[in-house]
Amino acid sequence: MNAHMTWPGQTLELFAAAEDAMRQIPPAFPLDATVAVNPWLGQSDEDRTIAAARMARVGAGRLFLPREDMAEMIEAGTVTPDDVSDAAAAHGIDEGELIRAARHAAGPQQPLPTVADLAQREDGIDWPAFVDDRIGHWAGAQFDRGQAFWPAPDAGAWASWRAYASRDLTPGIAGLTGFAARIAAMPVDARTAFAEACNALDLTSAAAPLYFHRLLVTLSGWAQYARHLGWIAERDGGRDTTLFELLTVRLAWEAALLGSGSAACKAAWDAAKADYARPVEIDPDLARDAALQEAVDRSVERRLADTLAEEKVEAGPAQRPAIQAAFCIDVRSERLRRALEAADAGIGTIGFAGFFGLPVRHRQHASDIAEARAPILLSPALDTQAGTGDADDMRERVRLRTVRAWGRFKRAAVSAFAFVEAAGPLYVGKLLREGLGVVGASAQDPAPVLDLPRAERIAAAERVLRAMSLTDGFAPLVLICGHGATVANAPHASALQCGACGGFAGDVNARVLAALLNDADVRAGLGLRGITIPDGTRFVAGLHDTVSDDVTLFVDAVPSSHRAALDRLGQALASAGQMTRTERAQALPRGSAGTLAQRGRDWSELRPEWGLAGCHGFIAAPRSRTAGRDLGGRVFLHDYDWRQDTQAETLELILSAPVVVASWIALQYHGSAVAPDMFGAGNKLLHNVVGGIGVLEGNGGPLRAGLPRQSVHDGDTLRHVPARLVVAVEAPEDMIWRVLERQPAVRALFDGGWLTLVAMDEAGRVGRRYHRGTWSEQSAGAAVTSAAA
Repeated sequence: MNAHMTWPGQTLELFAAAEDAMRQIPPAFPLDATVAVNPWLGQSDEDRTIAAARMARVGAGRLFLPREDMAEMIEAGTVTPDDVSDAAAAHGIDEGELIRAARHAAGPQQPLPTVADLAQREDGIDWPAFVDDRIGHWAGAQFDRGQAFWPAPDAGAWASWRAYASRDLTPGIAGLTGFAARIAAMPVDARTAFAEACNALDLTSAAAPLYFHRLLVTLSGWAQYARHLGWIAERDGGRDTTLFELLTVRLAWEAALLGSGSAACKAAWDAAKADYARPVEIDPDLARDAALQEAVDRSVERRLADTLAEEKVEAGPAQRPAIQAAFCIDVRSERLRRALEAADAGIGTIGFAGFFGLPVRHRQHASDIAEARAPILLSPALDTQAGTGDADDMRERVRLRTVRAWGRFKRAAVSAFAFVEAAGPLYVGKLLREGLGVVGASAQDPAPVLDLPRAERIAAAERVLRAMSLTDGFAPLVLICGHGATVANAPHASALQCGACGGFAGDVNARVLAALLNDADVRAGLGLRGITIPDGTRFVAGLHDTVSDDVTLFVDAVPSSHRAALDRLGQALASAGQMTRTERAQALPRGSAGTLAQRGRDWSELRPEWGLAGCHGFIAAPRSRTAGRDLGGRVFLHDYDWRQDTQAETLELILSAPVVVASWIALQYHGSAVAPDMFGAGNKLLHNVVGGIGVLEGNGGPLRAGLPRQSVHDGDTLRHVPARLVVAVEAPEDMIWRVLERQPAVRALFDGGWLTLVAMDEAGRVGRRYHRGTWSEQSAGAAVTSAAA
């Protein structure tokens, strides 16, 4: 790239428009560390109805539920007349008109045309699909992360594609004569090529933002994967140009198609450019869809408020508990926490983000791969490794490298067929065992070692305990429990792991924190900072398997004095696991409490568990406000005591990190449900992994980002009802408002109608709601009304 190039003002405006369009694309992370992403992340600073109109114009799918689904909810009484009436009033629509609209399908959403669309209308050749296929054919090799044994040359996206396309004869055979020669003649520099393509299209700065967004949408998951490269680089203070170069690739196709098109095609393109330059507007049909979605949102919010207003069954210890158990706020922990408190009244539970405040970069035993076990919003700041790096570790490292090398040899292009013929029969037993789910227990990694100076260890421990609102009243035994999911034959397995741990299980973070809080030097330092952990308190780490609901305890360092408490905890966890399995099995197809663990080992099981499907609430309050209430495994529960947070620093952390991560999760499920063609991964039965980074549905087509159909649908109905996440906080309203003023990006999520924010009282009931800087009255137990009303 020529760093000394100068550009005219109009070209600079086009560069700026490209930057704006690229920020409209959500990132998609690779399969080995899949984390949930808000599909509308690029639109989250604007009202969601405007965002819906924008997405319709660029062909990025729906944002609201289809009307037939809403009509069924109204007919079934799930959405009440009051919900519809309130939603209609909030959107300025007549209630009767809204009910009638629910019974009639809206008109189809037609995106603005690309040049490829116009060329298809002219000659009947499906150029959009053809372009998608050729770009996908190249991108699968370009972005490969070790799946291919003959990798593509290490070059930038534009240089790589230019070399590929200048030798690709397929476009000429399809009817686009001279394409390879045209690409070969284009500039080597991506920015110069971008300017040349824009000039060939006679693109104006007014039409460019929406047009570039439209082209990036046609790149589907490839654009989202490239956006993830840029997003990570920006988070860490760098810059990545891959997505810009992908946009240049797509522009080159458009310019070539326009250059070979007729006068009629060019005239149609001039008309399309005028449409691209028009402001995004909300049409009446979309306004009705938004109001109907509002009614669905209100119905979910109302049910949560009613549950919180119910007389609760007292649960948990009245005074200092005999055992405390800190779980990830993940909604799947809510069931186990409730069951554990019911199994033993002397156990109190705590909710906290599953990375437990320790953003670590971890290397597993004898591995050179660094895993970012932290929320994707954070760049890992702490290094850990399993084991001590001694001679035994080195021998194991050599052994594992030998195993990996043997595995690559078996599958390499020059040896794969011969290997199968010669050695294939030796693997029959292994295939049968794994096919039948007869798999031995995997060995535990050695305890992770955190290399950190004493002062920093003390500071980290203090931050975590204050953020957990756990600064006194320590029980003799405290469990720090992460979670993970044991599944087989699942490309999207990491999506079932801990989102707060970057798509990995939470065992490492839990073990690191337990060791940190057991450290005598750390405890002494904490005492000087006002946090006294009794000598008789011991921390133990655990891992909750969300498929089987078994909990593994890491008990190597537990002294004999705590064995009785540990046995008591183990018995309570076993009982709670059985209760949780019984509850969960009712919602799973062919589910039974006795077979849930087997589902995770079954190669053919499409739904080993439901993951976070159905999530609809986030509560930041002491556990006493929600204990004894059945929240159905649908609510994130974060312990928070505002009285210990005089500067609102912990609340700011909760709203800007765990709440944002929870909103990404809820909105990813929402997008995979309402816009599966754009933000869903398609049918698991047809998946083929490409490049080690994502899946294709079948043997070609676009890279599919988001969740598979089977993660949100049971074959008959949606298992995740797309609705706005309700964030309920027990804290003074002025305190919440101060945090929102300090965090404008978080405030935009509430002001734009993406999330609902309500205040809770000390009885755990929803009282007042936030709306664009003000708080309005609401009677306890009444419906929670919309933050976007």
